[in-house]
Amino acid sequence: MHRNEMTPIRSVALIGNPNSGKSSVFNQLTGMRQKVGNFPGVTVDKKTGLVALGSDTTIQLIDFPGTYSFYPHSDDERIVVHTLTHPGDRNFPDAIIYVADMTKLDKHLLLYTQLMDLGLPLILALNMSDVAEKEGVKVDVERLQAQLGGPVVAISGRTGQGIDLLKQLLADWATNGAPAPAASFYRLPPAEMVIAREVQQYFPSLNEYQALLTAHHYNWLSHLSKPERDQVANTVSAQHFQSLSSQVEETMDRYDRFTPLLRQSILSVKENVGALTTRLDAILTHRVAGLLIFFGIMLLVFQAIYAWAAYPMDAIEAAFSFLGEGVREGLPAGWLSGLIADGLLAGLGGIVVFVPQIAILFFLITLLEEVGYMARAVFLFDRIMQVFGLNGRSVVAMISGGACAIPAVMSTRTISNWKERLITILVTPFISCSARIPVYTVLIGFVVPPERIWGVLSLQGLAFMGLYLLGIAAALLAAIVFKWILKSRERSFLLLELPEYRAPLMRNIWLTVWEKSKTFVVEAGKVIIVISIALWALASFGPPGSIASAEQEARRQSEQYGFDEHQRDNLIAANRLEASFAGQLGRAIEPAIRPLCFVWKIVIALITSFAAREVFVGTMATIYSLGGTDDEATVRDRLSKEKDPITGELVYTPATSASLLIFYVFAMMCMSTLAVVKRETKSWKWPLIQFLFMTGLAYVSSLAVYQWMT
Repeated sequence: MHRNEMTPIRSVALIGNPNSGKSSVFNQLTGMRQKVGNFPGVTVDKKTGLVALGSDTTIQLIDFPGTYSFYPHSDDERIVVHTLTHPGDRNFPDAIIYVADMTKLDKHLLLYTQLMDLGLPLILALNMSDVAEKEGVKVDVERLQAQLGGPVVAISGRTGQGIDLLKQLLADWATNGAPAPAASFYRLPPAEMVIAREVQQYFPSLNEYQALLTAHHYNWLSHLSKPERDQVANTVSAQHFQSLSSQVEETMDRYDRFTPLLRQSILSVKENVGALTTRLDAILTHRVAGLLIFFGIMLLVFQAIYAWAAYPMDAIEAAFSFLGEGVREGLPAGWLSGLIADGLLAGLGGIVVFVPQIAILFFLITLLEEVGYMARAVFLFDRIMQVFGLNGRSVVAMISGGACAIPAVMSTRTISNWKERLITILVTPFISCSARIPVYTVLIGFVVPPERIWGVLSLQGLAFMGLYLLGIAAALLAAIVFKWILKSRERSFLLLELPEYRAPLMRNIWLTVWEKSKTFVVEAGKVIIVISIALWALASFGPPGSIASAEQEARRQSEQYGFDEHQRDNLIAANRLEASFAGQLGRAIEPAIRPLCFVWKIVIALITSFAAREVFVGTMATIYSLGGTDDEATVRDRLSKEKDPITGELVYTPATSASLLIFYVFAMMCMSTLAVVKRETKSWKWPLIQFLFMTGLAYVSSLAVYQWMT
């Protein structure tokens, strides 16, 4: 849709190829004024931010998924086409900033020339100007601007170079209006012009190129109604339109036209550009050495998660213990002090204490992405993944699953093959996510002693990595099973651009760590607080007369066994908890998991864990705060001291703890993940299958481990 007058802009789309440095530019322009949501109707992430252009001028910046052209191969890329061919979309921008890697303009200008034909105000932002200078790449910006007929700005998302100039241009457009491109770049052939004009009759708001794109993609453009889709289909059929050959011809025509322009504008290029990347890739993508290096890096990651987080975790535990004690001393004994200290603080402390480990995990994964290593991991594992019915891009989902299964499942949209995408969705939750870290951290200490090998490697850290490897093995074995079951004739391929190795941009890393950690605490915290309050109420009250009867029985048993005052108080508290609503619920379900030697308190934690796995620790903290153990103790100390009030035997033996660990490695205990799987597969069939086979495997494996260790 061409603009006929200068209209002030209020929203701007940020678009670019993958690995163009678009995220760095977005962070430079918006800083902390950004938020993450979803595009309407889909689970594709949408980043939006506010760009301050003066004391009273602000525009919205929408960061679109990276895409190579208007002929997409994944759901992420389709979002760009869907939005820009639908002027009525609420995310349809007033203008576009196209971010291109200055060192790879010959590859990045294809999409820019397609954007030129939309008729929207367009800025070409030549990113990585600092890297281009080091590599000897020089571009005549003024000449390129004159040839393309639109503004061109050299910037660096890393250093901030040129960002002020870009903001100044946006400020002018926001105040005085933005001009549309003077002319289209691609001249539609006569046959395509006929089709475009017929489609325009149905959609008058579209310009010719948008109408042509609608003819190409009408079968999946969700904003089209069935009658509209049928109208376009009839036009395509009547004109004998061959979409694939048309795409090829258009792409070749664009390259033929902009390549000579670039040769005139690029003044010099050093011959050794990319030499370092080539030398590193010879090692890091080697079939043998590359795999060894990958597993070495993963070992260091898990060692870091376990070792570096120890001190901040101890400090957080001490802080929550201090707060809980302060509440008990500052408030009179009663339901209010119990609710705050034993409900809210105990439950919330059980999740906040693991933020250091979550932050370290996201920091290291983001660091690997920033330097360009993760793309190599995709390339390295593609051939191996094919054996299991997966795709090299499945590695991205599985590594992302180490943070959270929800974005990992959503990241499978980059896998074009339906069968490989579905298998990846079904097996990715086997990968131990960050929500399992609290469970592993608490229970590993009961199974593995805190010793070191060669004075460096922690045995508990190795066990931690072993649990991750066990989840990976389960995912791959399950993938083989699904490969045999699911049938598809669709051919698999991997289209991937390996970026140059570059020093990481710490601003991007810290913003990602902050955003992910905050999301973890806020989203998990909401669930924790609600469940902690509910658990406190269920564990503090019971049917009429049951609590009093439990206290009398505890006093009688104390006299019978000759307990001292401390033992008597613990038995009274334990009996009160068992007689409560929570205790009776746990007792009712306990027979089903008695073969695993899980006591009724663990049953309650398992039930609440289906809201989110990390709730396990908060639940245990709340339950044991009400169970008579020492108030200053952390949840790990409480579990280690938990004994049967009659026999005096420890509840959390190595066998029971190992059995519980294995259960959490395999079980599907995340309702949010199931909901996302349903949304991605558009059916409840697959999440139901996923839940049954994962939880069934968890039960059988847990039982086998317990029997073996006893």
